[in-house]
Amino acid sequence: MRLTQLSHDYFSQVISLGNLVHGENYLDEEKLEKIYQMGLRNGLNSSFIAVDEQDRVVGLRLTYCPSQWEIDKWCTPTEWPVAVEAMAYFKCIAIHPDAQGQGIGPKLLAASITVLKQQGAKAGVAHLWRQSPGNGAVKYFTKSGGKLVKLHDDRWLENCINDGYECPICGNECHCQAAEMVIEF
Repeated sequence: MRLTQLSHDYFSQVISLGNLVHGENYLDEEKLEKIYQMGLRNGLNSSFIAVDEQDRVVGLRLTYCPSQWEIDKWCTPTEWPVAVEAMAYFKCIAIHPDAQGQGIGPKLLAASITVLKQQGAKAGVAHLWRQSPGNGAVKYFTKSGGKLVKLHDDRWLENCINDGYECPICGNECHCQAAEMVIEF
């Protein structure tokens, strides 16, 4: 397995993996292009993928560099440990079910953090899916140094209503809870 910065060559595989793990209509070409652009600064991309020996994407970490993403109602910047201008956003992580438990997630996170520091970030915030199997998303982020900022009910309901997102648990009316968490680096 190798890690590499996200590139257009892998978009179709990234979309497939994102939708497999997070639910239908989570990613599409237009959304991924926007995410890709928000991760670019100084010739570096803060989003990474893990590719196996057969050149298949088995993991992804989509990340926005500081000052290139919108702080919305699901964010609590007054509780963040760094200034808004120094805060990156960890959009999502997805590991193919066949590749889980191999330490890919922490490696992808470390690769993103290395680039984010070069892009001027001092911390990163994420909204972790509390209903992930075994609450694995929150456990992984906590083990990586994440600290809870706030819990948000119905975080992805608007995505269902406006974008056709289908939660793997709730279907087209997601009532899952998000844990807003921050990692300082």
